Amino acid sequence: MKKVTIAVDSFKGSLSSREVAEALEAGVRSVCPHCEVCKVSIADGGEGTVEAIVDSLGGEVVEISVTGPLGAPTVARYGMVADKGLAIVEMASASGLPLLSPEERNPMLTSTLGTGEIIADAIRRGCRRFLVGIGGSATNDAGIGMLHALGYRFVDKDGEVVEPCGGNLAKIRTIDRSGVMEELAECEFTVACDVTNPLYGPNGAAYVYAPQKGATPQMVELLDEGLRNFAHIVKQHNGLDVAPIEGAGAAGGLGAGFVALLGARLQRGIGMVMEALQFDRLIEGSDLVITGEGRVDRQTVMGKAPSGVLEVASAQGIPVVAVGGGVAWCKELAESGFAAILPIVSGPISLEEAMRPEVARENLTRTATQIVKLFTTKQ
Repeated sequence: MKKVTIAVDSFKGSLSSREVAEALEAGVRSVCPHCEVCKVSIADGGEGTVEAIVDSLGGEVVEISVTGPLGAPTVARYGMVADKGLAIVEMASASGLPLLSPEERNPMLTSTLGTGEIIADAIRRGCRRFLVGIGGSATNDAGIGMLHALGYRFVDKDGEVVEPCGGNLAKIRTIDRSGVMEELAECEFTVACDVTNPLYGPNGAAYVYAPQKGATPQMVELLDEGLRNFAHIVKQHNGLDVAPIEGAGAAGGLGAGFVALLGARLQRGIGMVMEALQFDRLIEGSDLVITGEGRVDRQTVMGKAPSGVLEVASAQGIPVVAVGGGVAWCKELAESGFAAILPIVSGPISLEEAMRPEVARENLTRTATQIVKLFTTKQ
């Protein structure tokens, strides 16, 4: 065996992507000490995407103070690969639901302003390409907070600039772009979006997602009206009808905001990551790809990181083995195309014990050893 690629997500609560890959590498080298091992940290566009791409591309993590979803300062993190002019942003870092207590959740008041402040900071540092994950939002403002931070102003019937939050969407009558950052004309945005919800209506952002962000039934109706108004104003502004776009309703309409005024491309999360890493090139010449995540189940083949690995590797005829801290076997996994799907635990064990980093490392190394022995025997 000449080359093995290890492309794994983190085992959340136990080991980072890099740590999982290093443990698997130890198993590979115990059987094939001179084998080329290519380690790639991956994610599916959600939590962990910044770390995965930064780790794989050799970037850095930047910490800045931004405006949180309800206006209080919060520390947010984003990734930057300076030599590529690339920034990797997770909106949840600045505008996410975990930043609020259950009592504070109110999508009439929350804003994506902090997400825009991250983007503006990255632009000032020279970034012109943006990969943005928009999962976990606390907001329903169609991205007007984010756009406000970049210089857009949303104006009411009296000519006053409205405060950029969900409850004020219905007040917007015009869009003023006279103060927009000039550098935006040079920027490209790719947004990880794994939902297909339209902007408004029964399957839109407000009705489907706002209740979990603290909205009452009355708030949901008002927010939906606001989203309808936003779509109407955008169409008047530049002729673009964002309402029916699949994914426009993602993250409280943030998907629509990105497309409407920043010309963003919405893409499946794992596809965005695979493209950014040029994963198809990384695996060229591999005899085997090992992928995995903390729990392998039905969701794994529905857009999670290992499914993206499988798709790219299969196109090159490379076998893929998936490993997980646990495996919930199902029809979808059986028909997925993985050469094998293996739990790393060897016998009955408590979840707490299995997640201990030293135990997980040992289990991963042992499993990789067995995988490589099997494939070298076949050769």
